[in-house]
Amino acid sequence: MASPVQPTRPQLAVSGAIFRDGKVLLVRRARSPGKGFYSFPGGRVEFGESLHTALHREVDEETGLRIEILGLAGWREVLPGAGGGGGHYLIMSFAARWMAREPVLNDEHDDFKWLAPDGLGDLKVTGGLLEVIEAARKLV
Repeated sequence: MASPVQPTRPQLAVSGAIFRDGKVLLVRRARSPGKGFYSFPGGRVEFGESLHTALHREVDEETGLRIEILGLAGWREVLPGAGGGGGHYLIMSFAARWMAREPVLNDEHDDFKWLAPDGLGDLKVTGGLLEVIEAARKLV
């Protein structure tokens, strides 16, 4: 299988720090980029799509959950690697509250955990995740 051609411009993406009963949902990436790392559900914003619509769509596609978006919790920029590998993303991360359904993962993820924000221990997480969790806790 040929590797996809990387876009030549930054890509806009969204993610959701989803809280339920004081715990936050983390999903483990099943493939690159970030294979084996826990992060939030989310993904690229499609042309003409609002950030909130994109987040609802991505969370539904990746987990099946229904959420209420509470506010922007932070952002992160991911730059291509030194060899030009990887993409360039601007990720807008939102605080959200679980509303309905149980997680059913698509093929982008292979595990999920509802964890206390201060109970991540030595879990492998994507860069900036802890800071977004802290900011999101203030909005929940």
